[in-house]
Amino acid sequence: MITMSDIIREGHPTLREVAKEVKIPPSLEDQETLKSLLEYVKNSQDPEKAATFNLRPGIGIAAPQIDVSKRMLAIRVTNEKGELIEEALFNPKVISHSVEQAYLTSGEGCLSVDRDVPGFVPRYRKVTVKGFDINGQLKTLKLRGLPAIVFQHEIDHLNGIMFYDHINQKDPFKPIENAVAIDR
Repeated sequence: MITMSDIIREGHPTLREVAKEVKIPPSLEDQETLKSLLEYVKNSQDPEKAATFNLRPGIGIAAPQIDVSKRMLAIRVTNEKGELIEEALFNPKVISHSVEQAYLTSGEGCLSVDRDVPGFVPRYRKVTVKGFDINGQLKTLKLRGLPAIVFQHEIDHLNGIMFYDHINQKDPFKPIENAVAIDR
C-alpha cells in the first residue's frame, strides 16, 4: 500500500523525467503498481482510512510520484453531473482537445508539492484520452471540466512537467482569455 512516505517531493529528479512507456500486455508488477495508485486515491478520499494511514487526500496520482518512471496514472474524481470518474491507465495520451480552456479558481495542488503555489493553471476544457486499462485493453475517454484538468495534470507528471510550470510567473492571477473558471 502506498503511503505519504512513498510519494517523492518536488526537487526529486524522477519528477522531471519523461516516463517510459509500459509494455502491453502489462506485466504483473506493472498491474500491481497501477492497482496501488488507484488504491491510494480511493483510500485518501476515505476520511477514516486517510487518518489511519496518514494519507493526504488526492484525486489523482502518477507513477513518477512514487519514483516509478513509467507511464501510468490513476484518478478518482466526480464530474459536473456528480458522476464518479475512476480510471487507472497505462500509456495515457491526449489525442484531441478543445480550443477552449479552463482553470480552477482555487489553483491546483499536488501530492508531491508541500506548499501552496498560487495562480491559475491554464488547461484544455475538454480532452479525449486514449490509454490501456489494468488488463491491457485500449480505452478512450471523453472528459470535460475537472476530470479533464486532473488527467492533464497527471499526464504532465509523465512528461516531467509540474503544474506550476504553467502559471504566469509575472502575474499568477492574470485572467485566462476565453477560459471557463471552475470552482472546486
